[in-house]
Amino acid sequence: MSKKTRKKSSKSTPKKAARPASKTAAKTSAKKSVAKKVAAKRPPARKAAAPKPTKAKAAKAKAPKSARAPARSVASPKAKPVAKPAVEPIIKAAARPAPTAPTARVSNNADHSTIRGTQILAEGSKVPAFELPRDGGERISLAPNAGRSLVVFFYPRADTPGCTKEAMDFSRLAADFAAADTDVVGVSADPLKAQEAFRDKHELKVPLLSDEPHDILEAFGVWGEKSMYGRTFLGILRTTVLIGSDRKILKIWHNVKVDGHADEVLAYVKTL
Repeated sequence: MSKKTRKKSSKSTPKKAARPASKTAAKTSAKKSVAKKVAAKRPPARKAAAPKPTKAKAAKAKAPKSARAPARSVASPKAKPVAKPAVEPIIKAAARPAPTAPTARVSNNADHSTIRGTQILAEGSKVPAFELPRDGGERISLAPNAGRSLVVFFYPRADTPGCTKEAMDFSRLAADFAAADTDVVGVSADPLKAQEAFRDKHELKVPLLSDEPHDILEAFGVWGEKSMYGRTFLGILRTTVLIGSDRKILKIWHNVKVDGHADEVLAYVKTL
């Protein structure tokens, strides 16, 4: 082969040059090598120590399995309260003073002085000259007029059903009592205004006397303890008294039943 041919062939087939490594790969390899060197120099990492068990956990670990389970608390049954025996307190009743005689107003002088020491009036007792105000403002003595008798019916309260019927029955028979020389009056503890309203409402024909202080009521023993619907209270005990012309009590009707009572009293008066 000639020299020219060799030169041409050498020029036509150039040798392949080795590709240079990329910059990124070079950097990566450099970093890895540096990291290996640093890691080789570091001391080996210590393992983290396990946390120390608390006393409670240690005791639990030592205890047998049967003792580990907490025992269930069994609530003790509540004891029923024992009823205390009822002990009634012993209270010494205070000694009640002896009942004093009621104070009664009399008509023996202008100032209507009072008397004391009067016993409860009973049948056969002589009635003092008691005096009470009546409807209309006048005062009436409970001493009968000469030759006449006096019926006094004590009623609990004006314008109540029983008292209304009783007052109307005595009013209905007022003329018959007058014919038998007997006067009739009613007495209660109501004030005069209540008595007047009671009289006007039912057109009563007998005088109605007022004893608000209870003096006459107590003297006749008609003010006392009553009970109604389980309640105890003081009030007028429905009573009727017949006083003779000599001022002595001829008859007393206690615990009066209203129905037919006025007729019964009239029948008794007619027998005298």
